[in-house]
Amino acid sequence: MFNNKILFLRSALIRIVRKQTNFTKYISDVPNLRNVKSTFTLGIAGFGFLWSKPATKSDKKDDIIMIIEKADKEFDSGHYEDCYQTLNISKLQDNVDVRWRLCRALYNMAKDSKYDLNYRKNLITQAYEIIENEITKSQENYAVHKWFALILEAKTSYEGYKERIKQLDNIKEHMDMAVTLNPNDATTLHMLGEWCFQLTEMPWHQRKTAELLFCPLPTSSYEDALEYFLKAESVQPRFYSINLLRLGNCYLKLNKEDQAKYYLQLAASYPAKSNEDHKANKEATELLKKIK
Repeated sequence: MFNNKILFLRSALIRIVRKQTNFTKYISDVPNLRNVKSTFTLGIAGFGFLWSKPATKSDKKDDIIMIIEKADKEFDSGHYEDCYQTLNISKLQDNVDVRWRLCRALYNMAKDSKYDLNYRKNLITQAYEIIENEITKSQENYAVHKWFALILEAKTSYEGYKERIKQLDNIKEHMDMAVTLNPNDATTLHMLGEWCFQLTEMPWHQRKTAELLFCPLPTSSYEDALEYFLKAESVQPRFYSINLLRLGNCYLKLNKEDQAKYYLQLAASYPAKSNEDHKANKEATELLKKIK
């Protein structure tokens, strides 16, 4: 019944609009009725919602691009909370590129020491819930695999040593998938190098205890880690202070002091914009003092 009334009203208005030209001409000829003209015209415009053009796929795509561009600028400037809010208040959260960026913002917020431990843990839990749901729907999106690996690793850091050990292979599997889908992402290559480096750094007694209590551990080497760090550096030179530091670390472990010194000097003089940069500066400077 309601729909029939709408159709009737729309038809009536269309007939009125068709006659508007003669009607408004008549009004303009009568001085005392000139104000009626503007009122009538505004009244007609007020019913535009009855036949307004619906949003198209193209319109939605433009909205997504605008939101992502704004969020990326905020993220690149280190304004992670603003980036999160920009993405979170949008009506486009069903978009995969919006959702993994939400996880990225939450992950970086959780690294900020200004928040207490419980709040940082909740941020990671929230990010994990988003990315876990996305991983089953977006198997061909490298960024989803990348951020699933990062957030899973962060999640296990709050859940204890046993869970970290259990998830090592799963984390690497998703990093490998991300690199397969996008071989030119320096951050993922660095992540793989870090995975190899930390596993190699694990003390022998700690490894044996973990294997005895939990499960066999994967193996790696400094050569494996170095290969990934070098690939990351070749894809995007000087992109990350910690990557330069790790190159120096690996060359030192392999007794190649000249190469180690070169990368440690780069890490020590890297422009510090974050806590990680300051850490790289400090550690590289200390290691350089030990090289003859």
